[in-house]
Amino acid sequence: MKTRIKVTGIAILFFVLVAASCNSTSKNYNYQVPTQTNDGLQVESLEKSDIDSTLIIDVAKRIERGKYGEIHSMLIYKNDKLVFEDYFEGHKYQWDAPGHKGDYITWDANTPHVLQSATKSFVSMCFGIAIEKGYIESIDQSIFDYLPEYQNYNADNKNYVTIKTLLTMTSGFLWDEWSVALSSTQNDAIGIYFSEKDPVEFVLERPLIAVPGTHFTYSGGDMQILEKILKNATGMNIDEFSEKYLFEPLGIESNDWWLRYDTGEISTGGGLKLTPRDMLKVGVLFLNDGVWNGEQIISKEWVGKCGHPFGPNYGINIPGEDLGTVGYGYTWWTKQYEEYGRMYCALGWGGQKIMVFPDLNAVIVFTGANFKSKVKQNRILENFVLPALQ
Repeated sequence: MKTRIKVTGIAILFFVLVAASCNSTSKNYNYQVPTQTNDGLQVESLEKSDIDSTLIIDVAKRIERGKYGEIHSMLIYKNDKLVFEDYFEGHKYQWDAPGHKGDYITWDANTPHVLQSATKSFVSMCFGIAIEKGYIESIDQSIFDYLPEYQNYNADNKNYVTIKTLLTMTSGFLWDEWSVALSSTQNDAIGIYFSEKDPVEFVLERPLIAVPGTHFTYSGGDMQILEKILKNATGMNIDEFSEKYLFEPLGIESNDWWLRYDTGEISTGGGLKLTPRDMLKVGVLFLNDGVWNGEQIISKEWVGKCGHPFGPNYGINIPGEDLGTVGYGYTWWTKQYEEYGRMYCALGWGGQKIMVFPDLNAVIVFTGANFKSKVKQNRILENFVLPALQ
């Protein structure tokens, strides 16, 4: 009996020590003021910004412990200052690896991250610039005005598909990338890479199943047609165009259009890499109505079209996300929070986000690798970050 009591006591002491050790680890999380660099972002501490630092540090501890799955970075920009920036351990993206997770690394400010479908929002930026500079006359033009080499597909009312319907994913083309896993070639977003046809043909040969402009269907294929239109209108591939008119003015050097088809075309559905800091700069650009360092890079009108839902694009639920119902503008997702006002964001599979909160004068960036599990970043926002910023 005495021996049993002694063993039980030792066991209890062991668990107490383990718990204390775990608590000590979480309590030892060290918040550091973001580093001031020459990238154009000004930094400040949470305390000086009058932000509830206890909430932000608490959620950073939880992220570090894996409470919300695999999050690689979280950056918070408030009232013209970067006030929080931290990076965590996690996997690089690799499509053909288990769970799409490749090498395990410690992420940092200098490591570019795959944006996945947040890439689509950069396509929209390029079109806003191309229209402003006169390369494209109007987004209400038929796509076939800019696709001379694909006129054989201009039939069966497809001439009613416009640039605007591509930007708002209301083209009407048959497409499915939400009901089939992204690990399967039966998913159109994956099947397009394995087709013998070039990516534009892969989309244009499909029938229209809805009147263009009337029905939302999430489609990376629409983005691929836009890439070809931009190239034909400007004489530049999207990597060249974005470098000249978007990334260079923003001082962004980390951009890498890394994903290409066997035919050589750049993937505009999800093929861009940026560092989280450079993602943040794009969010700040939109927060400031398209102005960076005194220069109007994207028109205020275009930013407004991105930040508000288009026509029928309401009440959408994004698979794998905890955002609830959202809207969709010119390739940017939109949401109205009762307490915090309007939000719009560039969003990519696995937890890549550039989130703009105009009413809070804030931008929040996430990166991650929750490819097979639900992204829980809205819980982070509503329970911690947004109350701290309010």
